[in-house]
Amino acid sequence: MYLRHTTVTKNGRRHVHWRLVRSIRFGSKVRQEVVAHLGELDADGRARAAALAEQFVGRRRPAERDLFEPANAARATPSKVLLEKVRVERARSFGEVWLAWKLWQALGLDGFCRARLAVGREQVPWWDVAAILVIARLCEPSSELHIAEDWYRRTALEDILGVPAELVHHTRLYQGLDRLLPHQRALEAHLKECYGELFGITYDLLLYDVTSTYFEGDAKGNPQAQRGHSRDQRPDCKQVCIGLVVTREGFPLGYQVFAGNRTDVTTVEEVVTNMEARFGKASRVWVMDRGMVSEANLQWLRAGNRKYVIGAARSELRKWARELRDKTGWAQVRDGLDVKLCPGPEGEEVFILCRSAARKEKEVAMHERFSERIVTGLESLSRRLASAKKTVDSGQVQRQIGRLLQSNRRAAARFDVTVATDDKSPSGLRVTWQRNRKWQAWNRASEGCYVLRSNVTDWSPDELWRTYIQLHEAESAFRIQKSDLQIRPIWHQREDRVQAHILVCYLAFALWKSCRAGKPVLGSARARGPCSKNSGEWLRSTSSSRWRTTARCGCAACPNPTPIPPRFSSASGWKSPSG
Repeated sequence: MYLRHTTVTKNGRRHVHWRLVRSIRFGSKVRQEVVAHLGELDADGRARAAALAEQFVGRRRPAERDLFEPANAARATPSKVLLEKVRVERARSFGEVWLAWKLWQALGLDGFCRARLAVGREQVPWWDVAAILVIARLCEPSSELHIAEDWYRRTALEDILGVPAELVHHTRLYQGLDRLLPHQRALEAHLKECYGELFGITYDLLLYDVTSTYFEGDAKGNPQAQRGHSRDQRPDCKQVCIGLVVTREGFPLGYQVFAGNRTDVTTVEEVVTNMEARFGKASRVWVMDRGMVSEANLQWLRAGNRKYVIGAARSELRKWARELRDKTGWAQVRDGLDVKLCPGPEGEEVFILCRSAARKEKEVAMHERFSERIVTGLESLSRRLASAKKTVDSGQVQRQIGRLLQSNRRAAARFDVTVATDDKSPSGLRVTWQRNRKWQAWNRASEGCYVLRSNVTDWSPDELWRTYIQLHEAESAFRIQKSDLQIRPIWHQREDRVQAHILVCYLAFALWKSCRAGKPVLGSARARGPCSKNSGEWLRSTSSSRWRTTARCGCAACPNPTPIPPRFSSASGWKSPSG
């Protein structure tokens, strides 16, 4: 058998068609019979066809190739495969871990860890362990035990990092936490430089806020684990407080962990001092909410010539009652929001009165709801006293009223409640109440209003309000870490492991924020079109089959991608890697 070709010119183009031909002798004559029409073949295809022809006639010599065919073309040897034995095994999620690994590299964290984490006799480099911890926190937040026993084996991170799954166990991951923790401050400084290079981030405005995260367990080995004001509605659990500083774009710049019973107002001086010591005392504006406000803090900020925009306590509103009722001087900064600039008494500060229609609607509804609860409770108590068969203790009734008002304290001042004696009732008591008109008049004027204060006196009220509203970036950072990255609850009991757990969440949030920032981070790996919606469904799989002999073969493949998960849906779009 041999190959024969025919040249055909059609529409100005030259086509070469190949056929597999065999020679058959009839007496003294030899005729050529076409075995198969092979169509157009490249050099590799011709070599494969020639090798197959040699096998049909029982020859094993290598197929000859043309002079200018590639050297490896003749080495391709086709194999007969049992199609019914073909199957897919070890399907692993690929898209999420590939994207997280690219983000890890784009932020230079691979190079940082290689340079900082010491090399010893370990089987797995510590920089790979650090990457596994952070990528797992970004893709599927879970415990170190779950990472080692389940998650890592279900992903293609083994193919990307080259770390066998049997070498990834929870003890090594715990040791990786211990190795990573001493480099917290250096990591924060490194990320600050990367943000500037990749995204052009400026640091003229810093947003500071505090949240808490709670523990499962007694956490006796952690002196910072204390009970305090819980933002997670878990006062039954010990907690730690986390103070986070972010840029105006929401990129995390640094954080500090405090004891769980630490009040927000006592953290300001420590955090500001630490950030200035690490990143310099340049001209920056600090933005904080009203939980940070105290006269001591404000005096300390002004003494150091630090600029600030801070939400004032609600009690400040009463000082500006006349300005609130005055209809002149208000400027609309957006639909449903008006602001008014008022100079401070000593000229060092300005106060910005803000009036929000949406906030007013919310507060009115809230006050009405609490008022209805109070009225319902008082009516119920009055009926019980009227139907009582014996004398009721006055102190007990006062305590019940106190609990009712405390649980609905936002509208408690709306009612003047009196417990009087009643000789005609067997209980001996009567409860009466009436609405406080002064409270109602003040609430009508102040609902939906709040006050900001700043020592930046050369900005317009619009600029000051828009600066303060950037604080939602810090609140959003906490929300992402608590929901998407599941920083809570903390299961570690030792103080150093808790600190390392928070550091891993911090790094994962840096990757998450970089992904949200969009195209610059991956360079040539980004896509030009809109992003997909589920990179987690890109699969890395191994296809295996059996030949007609007893041999077995397999190959790894990455099928076509399907849409990227919701946590990456706001990124600018990524290009699917080739299989």
